[in-house]
Amino acid sequence: MHPALQGVITIIVGVGGCVAYFYFSNLFLDKVLYPARGPNAGRNINRANLIRPWLFLAPAVLALGLYLAYPVVETLRLSLTNRLPGGGYEWAGLENYSQMVADPKFGEALFNNMLWLFVVPALSTAFGLLAAQLTDRIKWGAVAKSIIFMPMAISFVGAAVIWKLVYDYRAAGEEQIGVLNAIVVSLGGEPTAWLTVPFWNNFFLMAVLIWIQTGFAMVILSAALRGIPEETVEAAIVDGANPFQIFFKIKVPQIMGTIVVVWTTITIVVLKIFDIVFAMTNGQWETQVLANYMYDKLFRANDWGVGSASAMVIMLLVTPILVWNVYNARKEMR
Repeated sequence: MHPALQGVITIIVGVGGCVAYFYFSNLFLDKVLYPARGPNAGRNINRANLIRPWLFLAPAVLALGLYLAYPVVETLRLSLTNRLPGGGYEWAGLENYSQMVADPKFGEALFNNMLWLFVVPALSTAFGLLAAQLTDRIKWGAVAKSIIFMPMAISFVGAAVIWKLVYDYRAAGEEQIGVLNAIVVSLGGEPTAWLTVPFWNNFFLMAVLIWIQTGFAMVILSAALRGIPEETVEAAIVDGANPFQIFFKIKVPQIMGTIVVVWTTITIVVLKIFDIVFAMTNGQWETQVLANYMYDKLFRANDWGVGSASAMVIMLLVTPILVWNVYNARKEMR
């Protein structure tokens, strides 16, 4: 069957299923369970109205339970058990966590994730804010925004392949197909295997995510900048403020809530980073991160206990930032 036809059928079945569910559930509620007739009609109507909202929430609650709550509980269970060779599980307690903490690769992954955490959200937000401010002041700003936002349309793996070609290395004397090494050689330098240079190769990987997330930050912050009342800017100009003072003392404080939301959103992306590292270095040359470490343990070493323990660590790191992000978003809405 053609993929387009499959998509259409899926939409029709999905929408039709939802409509049928709501129609028949309300029909059952109003006609069978609590019929609006007889001496108890008023009481039945009130009871039906109390239950009706839960009918609308039930599919969402079921989906969240099946695809979110259950995997979390199951992952926690797996992190506290060991799989037996013949099948089944045995209780291990915190043994998997102790084994994970003692693994040097986990320490490397945790350090690299913290490094990504400090660099990527800050630079992505800063570049996005700078791009938002500059593109709003030029005639061809819409075109510039489209170009800057374009990497957001590329998957992380696609972006990793593009940047792997940028960092590509050939031995000295050979023609360099990597853009960075071609520039270095044209300036009289020696080609370098950039992705194998310890510590610094992490920053070369970070450049890919910054390149992608800058467009996201720019779009959100550009909308926030446009929402600043013109009166405050005009008053600052009348008082003799220069462009830098207007930007840092007038505009930035007024959109600080949006900046925090953008920063925390990118932070969550960073904590779950996997695709770029997997496609470019596979965690070699001291570039391991938590998500890639989890993948290695689960699907390469077949160690479900330690792999699940590392997944729980990622979830614990993401949860406080996610809660803070939701809190700030609701606060700004109020």
